[in-house]
Amino acid sequence: MLSIGIKELKAKLSEYVRAARAGETVLVTDRGEVVAALGPASDRVREIGRESLEARYAELERRGLVTRARSPKKGWQWRPKGLPLPPGTVDRILDELRADRELP
Repeated sequence: MLSIGIKELKAKLSEYVRAARAGETVLVTDRGEVVAALGPASDRVREIGRESLEARYAELERRGLVTRARSPKKGWQWRPKGLPLPPGTVDRILDELRADRELP
């Protein structure tokens, strides 16, 4: 079992979350007093989290705010094509901005 202060928890949160995921219990202290415990989520808590997300999606879909995909995306990823600008435009604009910042 680990015991850490709030300041250290803030600085190394990812590290302590990984420890909790691995089964470690992390006691969080404030001025030497234990105020919280961080540990692995139970299967029931994970299940509730999934149910809550599913319920939110269902509500948004019912209200017509989202439409669910009809099939899985199977590795497809959206790739931005960029702005329809002639080559070198961005470099030219950046050079102009940098020139405005130069001291005389």
